[in-house]
Parts: sequence; C-alpha cells; structure tokens
Amino acid sequence: MSEHENTKAVQEAYAAFGRGDVKDILSRLSDDIDWEGVVGAGPNVPTRGHRRGHAQVEQFFKQLAESVDLKQFEPREFVAQGDKVVALGHYEGVAKKTGRAFKTDFVMVFTFRGGKVSRFREYADVVAITAAH
Repeated sequence: MSEHENTKAVQEAYAAFGRGDVKDILSRLSDDIDWEGVVGAGPNVPTRGHRRGHAQVEQFFKQLAESVDLKQFEPREFVAQGDKVVALGHYEGVAKKTGRAFKTDFVMVFTFRGGKVSRFREYADVVAITAAH
C-alpha cells in the first residue's frame, strides 16, 4: 500500500475507535500483530505492555474501556514514510479506579505489512498516566 493508503487506514481505524467498533479495528491488523500500549507506563496501568494477536489486542480495548473514561481523544497530525504512519495527538481521561484525571500528548506508530498493521507502539506521558492509575 502507498503512504497515502496507509494513512487513510490509520484514520479509518481511529474513526472506528470513536464509534467503539473494535471488530473494524481488528480487521485492519495482521493476525500476528505486535502491539504495545503506553510504552514505559507503571505496572498499575492496565493498558501497558506487549500483546500479540487479535485476541490479546481485543483484550486491550476491553481493559481500556473498563479502566479509563476518555474525555477527549484527538489525533491531530499524520506523518507517513515507507511502511510507517506516525500519529501525533492528544487525549484526556479519568482512571475509573481512582477517579484521577490525566492528560497527555501522544505519538502512536503504526507499521504496515501486506496492507495491514503488523506493529503498534504508543508513547505518551507515562508519569501522568501512571499517577492517575
């Protein structure tokens, strides 16, 4: 796929996330997806850590819904080069367990192989996220 097509696929995945359509997101991932949410966050953050395959990524979205009340989620810029799309944005939420709010800018890196996302990494303010949880 072209850089433009990869960017469009990421934007469509974000739109699916906004609708709560996890099945649509999963359809855009390779079967052996290598997924790491909130790189470097503390052990009390349910969405941190490595996952592999659709079942584990689906569990990530379940954990996210159970643990965070997202107040804002805004991908703002997309940069594509070769097989990578980098999304820059901002999100704010409240950790449901503690009631503590957090806000952070983010960088999410999507790597494509054969028209599907084969690797995902999320970088954000892990201090703020860990403290909220």
